[in-house]
Amino acid sequence: MKAYKDYVITPIGSRYSNTKKVGKKDLILNTEVYNHQFVNRRARVIATPILFSSPINVGDEIIVHHNVFRRWHDVKGREKNSSAYFDENRYIVSNDQIFLYKHKNEWKAMPGYSFVKPLKATSKFNTEEEKPLVGVIKYSDGTFNNFYTKELVGFTPNSEYEFVVDGERLYRVMNKFITIKYEYKGDEEEYNPSWAQSCCWTN
Repeated sequence: MKAYKDYVITPIGSRYSNTKKVGKKDLILNTEVYNHQFVNRRARVIATPILFSSPINVGDEIIVHHNVFRRWHDVKGREKNSSAYFDENRYIVSNDQIFLYKHKNEWKAMPGYSFVKPLKATSKFNTEEEKPLVGVIKYSDGTFNNFYTKELVGFTPNSEYEFVVDGERLYRVMNKFITIKYEYKGDEEEYNPSWAQSCCWTN
């Protein structure tokens, strides 16, 4: 099965990531279908678009929009699937519903975006745990050469969107909103809250 201009994907695991292993038992953290924080975002590509060539290949792991696998209730209380639903193991998603893809064991951002890791605040006058509007490039579309050297950047207010990937809290930012590059000194401490490291929708 192939789609003309979309991707055919299958979830990695179940549609929801609402349990956590505690010892030998599974602890249920959430039972609500509409809570996006507990929706699985990981998927595997089983077919790429016919219309155009894509950097994403069949078999690549991807991070998708939280609405892809999420169920919802209509005005009559009936449970519905998202518009991406084809069957329980196949979903059809567009290019803008994919945020990261892993090719040859390396995460890459979709064109036009980067993922930024926030830094721990160092000023004693700062009441927040992290420095505002600044961070280190974690994943990029190739605009930033973060594979060999760390790049410290600043971005505009309200341009960031929070993600948790592999136990790390990151911000997805459009490259055009990354407006300044700072000198990376090497003594900057990356900030990752403890809840992100054990977040149920991380993996």
